[in-house]
Amino acid sequence: MLYWGIKVVLTPILRLGYRVRIEGREHIPKRGPVILAANHRSFMDSLFLPLVIRRRVTFVAKAEYFDSKKTAWFFRGVGQIPIRREGGSASERALSSATEVLETGGVFGIYPEGTRTRDGYLHRGHTGVARLALRTGAPIVPVGMIGTDEIQATDAKLPRFFRDVTIRFGRPIPLGHYLGREDERIVLRQITDEVMFEIQQLSGYEYQDTYATKKAEDVPVEHAPVKPFEAAAVA
Repeated sequence: MLYWGIKVVLTPILRLGYRVRIEGREHIPKRGPVILAANHRSFMDSLFLPLVIRRRVTFVAKAEYFDSKKTAWFFRGVGQIPIRREGGSASERALSSATEVLETGGVFGIYPEGTRTRDGYLHRGHTGVARLALRTGAPIVPVGMIGTDEIQATDAKLPRFFRDVTIRFGRPIPLGHYLGREDERIVLRQITDEVMFEIQQLSGYEYQDTYATKKAEDVPVEHAPVKPFEAAAVA
């Protein structure tokens, strides 16, 4: 109930404060499980993505976001599931939570890069998205998020208004011939690379075949943020 209440309140605010363009929304199944795999440039991604589709979207997020009662209600309200990074396998706990969402016919949002980009590039994806799809049989819909970092960069405390945002949804990636092969590393990498290729085509951001860093000091000085080139339109 809280999710839909927040959506009703935030949708008109975001529509008035930003110029939002949506393409390919018809590629999202109206019912049944689906994985939305998007590039990750800003905290705002997790607000815009759920607000532009008609179904509830669930993410996993750092448990630190839920440690304060002042903010925990909001993160739960926008469909986030807390995951503790310390102790045990955080990735396996995240996959288990996502599996529960998908097995009940829900929509799960995931950022294959694992963290927000700090150098402006689109980075190599982690294979959790492929493992999740093969484990549940849920289709993967690639998503290109464009311009959200112009609203709120990774280290910015407050968002800026009156910016352009484009969200492109691609066709579901066919995985039928891979089902039952979730333990084969080469298969997981092939699927993940295909997902990232589609995201790159949708977003237009330049791809770099390295994993995204989680610390600003780890980003080479020469890696200045880049702008997207002309991306292929969604039919």
